[in-house]
Amino acid sequence: MPKTKKKQKASSSESDSGPEDRNQPPSKKAKESSAPAEGKSASGDSAGGGATTWTLEGLRQVRINEFRGRKMVDIREYYEKGGETLPGKKGISLSIKQWKKLLEVAEEVTRAVEN
Repeated sequence: MPKTKKKQKASSSESDSGPEDRNQPPSKKAKESSAPAEGKSASGDSAGGGATTWTLEGLRQVRINEFRGRKMVDIREYYEKGGETLPGKKGISLSIKQWKKLLEVAEEVTRAVEN
């Protein structure tokens, strides 16, 4: 004879109710409110004394950023929201070593593009 599964009846006990008993994750609004403050400090170009942002075309920019104590060359597409220019997902951050290697092969890349 084939085995049949019995349907479990809903328990009247609320002790195993699941997610309602657990702590709710912090709201995203708390994270969003701290994010613009970070963006403002990173975009303070005049505070550094030198130019740290170069515009390639439109909202595509090259910036020097610091991540975990290391300087990075960030080539990224930015977008505007609420009067602020914010980094988008499209882009790449290169370490100084990677940036120098890119500069070494730049002439070869240029020749390959032109041919």
